[in-house]
Amino acid sequence: MLAKEVRFGMLQSVKTIVLCGKPLDFGVLEEIGSGLARPVADDSGMERVAAAHKVVADRVAMGLPVYGSNTGVGSMKDRLWTADDLDEFNTSLVRAHHFGTGEFFAAPVIRKAIAIRVNTAMRGHTGCSPELIDAFVALLERGIVPAVRRHGSMGCADIGLMGQVASVLTGVGDAYFNGQLMTAESALKEAGLTPFVMRPRDALAALSVNAISYAAAGDVLREAAAAIRVLLVTGVMSSRALGASADPWLVAATLSTRGEALVGSWLYGQSGITDWPLPTAIHDPLSLRMTAQVFGAVVDTLLVAAGRLVEATYLSDDNPVVLGGQVHSSGASLPLTTTLYIEAAQIAFSHVARNVLNRCILLSNGGRRNLSVNLVAPGEVATGLGPLMKLAVELYMRVQSLAVPLSAQSIVVAGGLEEEATFLPLIVERMEAQVRDLRQLAAIEAMLSAQAIDLVGDVPKGVVSLAYERTRSVSPMYLKDRPLSKEIEALQAAFTDHDLLRAFVETAPMPEFDDFFALAK
Repeated sequence: MLAKEVRFGMLQSVKTIVLCGKPLDFGVLEEIGSGLARPVADDSGMERVAAAHKVVADRVAMGLPVYGSNTGVGSMKDRLWTADDLDEFNTSLVRAHHFGTGEFFAAPVIRKAIAIRVNTAMRGHTGCSPELIDAFVALLERGIVPAVRRHGSMGCADIGLMGQVASVLTGVGDAYFNGQLMTAESALKEAGLTPFVMRPRDALAALSVNAISYAAAGDVLREAAAAIRVLLVTGVMSSRALGASADPWLVAATLSTRGEALVGSWLYGQSGITDWPLPTAIHDPLSLRMTAQVFGAVVDTLLVAAGRLVEATYLSDDNPVVLGGQVHSSGASLPLTTTLYIEAAQIAFSHVARNVLNRCILLSNGGRRNLSVNLVAPGEVATGLGPLMKLAVELYMRVQSLAVPLSAQSIVVAGGLEEEATFLPLIVERMEAQVRDLRQLAAIEAMLSAQAIDLVGDVPKGVVSLAYERTRSVSPMYLKDRPLSKEIEALQAAFTDHDLLRAFVETAPMPEFDDFFALAK
């Protein structure tokens, strides 16, 4: 994958990403998804695509079966189509798999998915025609984004999702063009394109890959990484307000595994920026002494899961594949390794949620640094912030309930049995909900911490100061009882703001994590 500047006709210079079958990292995917860069296919990669297609075309010309090219698929796999029927079969195959329902994916996900599909074909194992790759690239170049409904994949080949993209190539379905939702036929016409005619192998290559699942997973993993970085800041904020000992963080930085050492070093570094209060207990209970371990585990699982995802952006997950000049059946359409690591991250999220909940309880129960029960201000008659714990507990349980692994569930589909599936799209949706709830927990922790800081008279500095100031810009000090629903949601939105995240990253960097997920972009 290379980046360069080229000119498209009379348009100004536009950054392009040359897809050549190498891994697509998070920074590149963000540029593609946002539309700031346009993918183009590598010339050498296209030569490999053409060579693989010739292998398939020669076999089909000899009347030999090639799964999904001149045979049916699934329960129809033993049906061999004649040469006269191939054009109709390949067109019909695409349209038969346009069955998705539900809400639409965001446009950036679909742009990334198309780029991933092109990139995995560049290694020369797919067997599709070069013209199919040109057709995919043309969608991105002309600004057409297929409208893809989210429900329709078991997490094994994304057929019901990619079928909606492939259909747009043929002029069927819906698409966005210039921000407007319209029929695919209209979008192609307005963009100056004509419907694509699928050749043997093109139809299955266009619809039977996990590109959308990978793109959506990449989005949510990056959002999760951003949420964890915010939670690390609110964690330092509450730990300071509670008078937590920084000693366990130094130990984690020195003696622990990768994730724990990374987080321990970061936490200990923040404690040295300001006059850290003297610990109120020699042996901190509950979450305080184990913060580095909990956040270290989630940082590590996120890095591993995201690493497997980046690998998936260049490895062919087609079936069949061309290898050594021959056509072979493949089981690579099952993205189980990536899915299992993502599920591990979901379990880690539940530990983080409990860790945050513990600190919130400590802040409100009046047991540290002479803080008042429910953080009621001196001299005020108020119930205070204690009732918020019921919301915090619910949010924790929501995160926890979504951490139950789904990938090993038994299913019955084709021929009475579908051998394997991962449910990766559904897992992605569940992770999106976890991230949303974790962000709200961060808002609650920030609100409680700011109140505690004001009550004890601390003067926050560094990244804690940034978090405190943003909190107080939305949520003033709690004196009299007041409704908090809109305030919590507004604070959640404030801590989701990417400019604030960028400020956190610049003020208190964790390069190994921040750079991998391109959090400063």
